[in-house]
Amino acid sequence: MMKSKTFKHIDEMVPWNGREHMLECVAWTPEAPDVMTFTFRAEKENIWFRYMPGQYITLELPVGPEPILRTYTISSSPTRPFTIAVTVKAQKDSIGTRWMFENLHPGMKLKAIGPLGDFSYVTKPAEKYLFISAGSGITPMMSMTRDLGDRDPDTDIAFIHCARSPNDIIFRWELEYKARYMPFFNLGFIVTELERTQLWSGLKGFIDRAKIALLVPDFLERRVFCCGPDPFMATVRDSLESSSFDMENNYFQETFKPEAPSPAVFVGESADEDKRLVIEFADSGVRAEVPPGFTILQTARNAGVRIPAACESGICGTCRTMCKSGKVDMQHNGGILDDEIEEGYILACCSRPLTDVEVEA
Repeated sequence: MMKSKTFKHIDEMVPWNGREHMLECVAWTPEAPDVMTFTFRAEKENIWFRYMPGQYITLELPVGPEPILRTYTISSSPTRPFTIAVTVKAQKDSIGTRWMFENLHPGMKLKAIGPLGDFSYVTKPAEKYLFISAGSGITPMMSMTRDLGDRDPDTDIAFIHCARSPNDIIFRWELEYKARYMPFFNLGFIVTELERTQLWSGLKGFIDRAKIALLVPDFLERRVFCCGPDPFMATVRDSLESSSFDMENNYFQETFKPEAPSPAVFVGESADEDKRLVIEFADSGVRAEVPPGFTILQTARNAGVRIPAACESGICGTCRTMCKSGKVDMQHNGGILDDEIEEGYILACCSRPLTDVEVEA
C-alpha cells in the first residue's frame, strides 16, 4: 500500500538551513552523453529547500574506505522548493561523478553541505542579462533561467551556450521551449563539431567577439554571467575586453579552479620564534601545534581532526568553520561572504594562524 502524505503549505514547513543535511535520491535523468541529473529530497519530512539560483552544494560520496567530497552546482530552481537537483558530467578521470553514475539510485542517502556561493543574479541584479556557458558550466545558468522563468517570464535574457556537438547540448529541448514562451529570451548555440549528415541551424566554431555580437548585438548593455572551462572563460573575457565592455561592474564568472597563489611567508605574532602557535579544536578536545606555514586544515589532518573540505583552495566554502578566538591570515578565493567573516567564520583550507586560535572542529 502506498504511504500517504499529508498535504502541507510551504509556510507550515521548515526551510532547509544549517550546514549539513542528509539528502535522499529520488530520481536520475540522462541529459546528454555522460551527463546525468540527480534529484534529491530532504531525508526529514516537512523540509523545503531555500537557496539562491546559481549556488552549489558539496556531496559526501562513499567511494572507498574514506568518503570524498565533491562540489556541484544546483541546476534546479528555488521556485520549486520540495526537491533539489544537480546535473553532473563524468569525465574520463572522474572518481566521484563516475561513482554517482554507477551506484547512486533512488532511495540512497548522501550527506550534503551547503548551499554556498553568491554567483547569482539575486546578488547582482540587472535589467538585462547575458548568460554564457560551455559544457556542464550551463548548470548555474539553467538554475537562474528556470527561476526567472517562473518569477518573471518577461525578464530580458540572452543565453549563449557552447558545446562540442548538438548531441552534447545539455538542456537543449527545455531551453528551446523557453525561447518560445518567454518573450524576451534570446537563445544561441555554438558547436565545434558536426556529423556529415547532421542538420544544424546554429553557429559552428569557437566563441569569439564576432559570434557574441552576432547572437547578442546589445551585449555591451547587459550584465554577463559566465561559466565553463578556464580556457573558454579566458576567451570570453578577452572578447569582451576588446569590445570595451565594463568588466568591473558587469562581468561575473564562476570557477572552481583558483589562480596559482604567489609564495608567501606567514609569521605569527608570537615574540618567541621557536615557540609554535597552537590550535585548539573545541569540538574534538584536541590541541595541536602548527608546523611552519601550515593552514588550519593541514594542522587538523595532522592531529586526526576531520574538517570537511573539497576544493582546498578557498573557493567552495565546504571547510567553513567558526573561529572562536585568535587571529588568522585568510587568503580565500570567494568561498566565504563578508557577513560570514564578520560573524567569525573562516575557511580552514586557506587560513593560517597569526596567534593561538580556537576553532569549532
